[in-house]
Amino acid sequence: MSPTTSETAQGGRRLVIVESPAKAKTIKGYLGPGYVVEASVGHIRDLPNGAAEVPDKYTGEVRRLGVDVDHDFQPVYVVNADKKSQVKKLKELLAESDELFLATDEDREGEAIAWHLQEVLKPKVPVRRMVFHEITKDAIREAVANPRELNKRLVDAQETRRILDRLYGYEVSPVLWKKVMRGLSAGRVQSVATRLVVERERDRIAFRSAEYWDLTGTFATGRAGDASDPGTFGARLSAVDGRRVAQGRDFTSLGQLKDSTNVLHLDEANARALAAALADTAFTVRSVESKPYRRSPYAPFRTTTLQQEASRKLGFGAKATMQVAQKLYENGYITYMRTDSTILSDTAVAAARAQVTQLYGADYLPDKPRSYAGKVKNAQEAHEAIRPSGDRFRTPAETGLTGDQFRLYELIWKRTVASQMKDAVGNSVTVKIGGRASDGRDAEFSASGKTITFHGFMKAYVEGADDPNAELDDRERRLPQVAEGDGLAAEEITADGHATKPPARYTEASLVKELEEREIGRPSTYATILGTILDRGYVFKKGTALVPSFLSFAVVNLLEKHFGRLVDYDFTAKMEDDLDRIARGEAQAVPWLRRFYFGEGANGADGVSAGDVVEGAAAAAGNGDGDHLGGLKELVTDLGAIDAREISSFPVGDGIMLRVGRYGPYVERPSQTEGETGHRADVPDDLPPDELTVAYAEELLAKPSGDFELGTDPETGRPIVAKDGRYGPYVTEVLPDDTPKTGKNAVKPRTASLFKSMSLDTVTLADALKLMSLPRVVGTDPEGTEITAQNGRYGPYLKKGTDSRSLESEEQLFTITVDEALAIYAQPKQRGRAAAKPPLKELGTDPVSEKPVVVKDGRFGPYVTDGETNATLRRDDDVETITPERGYELLAEKRAKGPAKKTAKKAAKKTTAKTTAKKTATKKTAAKKTAATKTAATKTAAKKTAATKTAAKKTAAKKTTAAKKTAAKAE
Repeated sequence: MSPTTSETAQGGRRLVIVESPAKAKTIKGYLGPGYVVEASVGHIRDLPNGAAEVPDKYTGEVRRLGVDVDHDFQPVYVVNADKKSQVKKLKELLAESDELFLATDEDREGEAIAWHLQEVLKPKVPVRRMVFHEITKDAIREAVANPRELNKRLVDAQETRRILDRLYGYEVSPVLWKKVMRGLSAGRVQSVATRLVVERERDRIAFRSAEYWDLTGTFATGRAGDASDPGTFGARLSAVDGRRVAQGRDFTSLGQLKDSTNVLHLDEANARALAAALADTAFTVRSVESKPYRRSPYAPFRTTTLQQEASRKLGFGAKATMQVAQKLYENGYITYMRTDSTILSDTAVAAARAQVTQLYGADYLPDKPRSYAGKVKNAQEAHEAIRPSGDRFRTPAETGLTGDQFRLYELIWKRTVASQMKDAVGNSVTVKIGGRASDGRDAEFSASGKTITFHGFMKAYVEGADDPNAELDDRERRLPQVAEGDGLAAEEITADGHATKPPARYTEASLVKELEEREIGRPSTYATILGTILDRGYVFKKGTALVPSFLSFAVVNLLEKHFGRLVDYDFTAKMEDDLDRIARGEAQAVPWLRRFYFGEGANGADGVSAGDVVEGAAAAAGNGDGDHLGGLKELVTDLGAIDAREISSFPVGDGIMLRVGRYGPYVERPSQTEGETGHRADVPDDLPPDELTVAYAEELLAKPSGDFELGTDPETGRPIVAKDGRYGPYVTEVLPDDTPKTGKNAVKPRTASLFKSMSLDTVTLADALKLMSLPRVVGTDPEGTEITAQNGRYGPYLKKGTDSRSLESEEQLFTITVDEALAIYAQPKQRGRAAAKPPLKELGTDPVSEKPVVVKDGRFGPYVTDGETNATLRRDDDVETITPERGYELLAEKRAKGPAKKTAKKAAKKTTAKTTAKKTATKKTAAKKTAATKTAATKTAAKKTAATKTAAKKTAAKKTTAAKKTAAKAE
C-alpha cells in the first residue's frame, strides 16, 4: 500500500500526527493531497504537576504522587493545560479523517506519545504506527506504505520509568526540603550525576601537590637537517644510574612517591647539579626502536559521542547540541539524533563510500565496507547511527545551511564519511640517548616520534580530546634518522620543575562519557540531566568545567548517608538493566515497582500498603542510617536519624566550619561561650569548594559583617544602621518594636543602597541620612511641574512627570540645581542607545561567525557579543576570569535557542459607540450613569453577553496557558 495508490488516499483522508510543527511542515511536503499532517506539540498527557491538577475523585497519597501505589501503581494521567486546545483541534481533524497515522519518534518516548494520543483521541478509524529514522521523501513514503502496530512493550517500559522517576522525585525531594532547603529536587539520574561532580571536587580538596624536577636536552646530529630529517631534536631525562626518573604519575593524590626504591625523585638542587655535570658530556644513541603505527577510523556518531565532540570542537553544551541536531533532523538533513547505535544502513554505507571515492580517490576506499559493533549495553532507541540523511549525502556546501546548523552538520558529515575510509598508517620511533656526567652518574634521555606515511581517514576527520594538552592522532613528531652508536652533541640541557595537578573537573563532554561508561541512565536523557543540575544550582560552570556548589555538597551528603543505595553507581546501573528487561518482556513492571517502593517483603499479592510502613523500622533493621533493602517508602518515612545541621556542615580547618544554610553557605568559628552563636561570614555562592582554604575563611571572618550602627536620626530619634544584604550594602532605619509590619497600617523603614563610591567601612551617619532623603525635589519648571532627582536600578536620573533623563554621576543627585536640570531638559531627548561603552574584555574570534567576541557592560549586566548575537553572563561567570571558550559556548547556546519570540501586542479595544456625545467625553474617565456610557462600559468590561463571553473565555485560556507553564519536574 503506497501513499499515492492506496484506496484511502484516493477516496478519503489520512491524519498524520507528529510531535513538532517543524517536523509536520517537512513531512507535509512529501505526502500527497490526501494527507493532513498536524503536530501534537510534544506530550499531550502526563502525570499531574501538582495536587491541583488531579481529578477530585483521587485523594490522599494518590493526589500527592499522581500514582496509586496501592493498586498496582496505576498512574493518574491528565491532559496538560496548555495542550487542551491542541487536543481539541486534533479531535476535530480526526473526525474528518478515515485513517490515523501516529508518526512520533521511534524511541520509547515517541512510542509513549503515540500511545497517549491513541488513548486521548479514542479514534474510531483504523490506527497505524508510522516509523522512520530520517525525514526524506523515500523514507516517509516507505513508512506510510509499511506501518506497524503500536509496541506496547516500549510503552510499558517508558511508563515504568516515568512512574519510577515520579516516586523517586516526589518522595526524596521533600526530605531535602525539610533537612536542607526548600525548592530542592532529587532524581534517579540527576542525583547520581551530581554525586559524581561532588566526588571529583572532594578529590581536589583532598589533593596535595608534589613538586618534581627533570631535565630536557636539545641534541644535535651534526648534519644540517631538513623537514624530513631534522638536525636537532629534544629529549627528556628518563633514567639516572638505571633508576627511572619520577613523573607526575608516580605520585599519590596526597603527594607521596609510590615506589621510592625503583623511582628517583629529583628535587631542584639535584636537577640543577646534574644539568651542570652533563654540560660537557659526549652523548651516544643507545637504541632506536621502530614500530608500525596504525589508526582505524572512529565509529559514526551516536547521541553521546556527538555531544562530546560538539563540546570539544564546537564549544557546544549538550543541550545546545541536541537543540541544533533536532532542527537538522526535523528539516531532513540528518537521521534521528537520539540513538545508541553506531550501525549504518546499506544505503548509508554506499553513499559514504561513493563520496570517499569522489572526494578523496579510490586509494582511500577500503576493499570492504566497515561495520561497527555497538558499545552501549542494552542499546535501543533509533536503529541507526547519526548521519546525513538520504541515499546520497549532501556536502556541507550543498545544504545551504549557516551558523551552528552548518557546523554541526559538517561535523556529522565528516565523521560519517571518514568511518568508511582506510586506516592511517605510519611508524612510531623511540630513541634512547645516554652519557656519563662529570660526577660519574649515568644519564639516559628518551625521545619519541611519529610519522604518518598514509593519512587515510585523517584526511577527512580527526577526533578531539578532552585534555587540551593531549596530542591529536594526526600530529606528527619527526626525529632525525639516527642509528645505534651515533654520537650526539648536547646543545642545551635545562632543569625543569613540575607539580602534580589535581584531577580535572568534569566538563559536559567528560561527564556524559563517565555516565555512559558507568551505564547510568539513558544516553538520550543526558542533555536534560545536565540542564537540570545546572538550573537547580547544584552545579555551575567555570569556563567549561562543571563545579559543584556548596549546596550540592549538603544534598549529596544527605543522600549518601541516609539513601546510599539510591545514589550508588552500581545500584543505579542495575536499575537501568531491570528497566531494559521490562522493555524486552523478560520482567514485569508492577512486581518490580512494588519491590522498589515497598521493599523485599512486598511480593506478588502480598504487597504492603502505604499505611503499613512502620516508623523507625529502617533504623531498627540493623543499619543506623536507615538504608538497607527496605523500600523507598520506608526510607523516606523514617527521618529521625537525619541531623539537618550535621549533614550541612563541613570542616574547613582550625575549628572553622562551612555550613549550608537556608539562605546560602557561610563559615562559622564556634563561640568560646557555650550556647552562644559563633562568628559567621557569608561565602560567595560562586566560590569553587576547593578554593575555600583556612586562610580564605579567616579573611571572610575578618571582614566587617552584621549591622553597623551609624547613629540616631536627629529628626525621628530612630537608630540608623548599615547592612550588607544579598543585593549589596545599604542603610536603613530601625523601627520601634511595636510598629505594625503587616496589614494596611504597615510601616516600612526608609532604606537606600550605598553609592558605588561608598563602602560599609567608611559610610557615615551623614551619608546615610542623605541617601535616605532621596528622591530629592530639585525644583519646578516654568509650567509648575516638579523635577526630582532619584537613584534607580540603572543609575541616577531626573524625573519630570513621565520624562526621565539620566545623570552622569551619583553625586549630582545632591548637587544639581534647577537651572542645570532645566538645561538638561532643554536638550533633545536621546533616542535609542547612548554612545557605546568600551568593551570590558576581548576574548578572540568566534569560530562560528568569525567575528571578534568581546565582553560588554549592558543594562542587565555584563554580556558577550560578536556583534550579531548577545549572551548574558551567567551567575557563575566572572568578567575577569571568563575564558574565550566559555564566551563561544554562551553564544552557541543563545544561537541554538533561536531569536526570542516577540510578545503579541494587545489588540486595541474596539470603539463602542461613535456618537458625538462620546467624542466630546474625556478619555479614560470612570463610567457615568447614562444609558450610552453604561452600554460602552458593559462592552469594555466584557459583561455577560454571548459575544463577550466567548472573548473572555479565549482570553482566560490564553492567560492560563501563559501562566501555567509546567514547573520543573522534581524527577
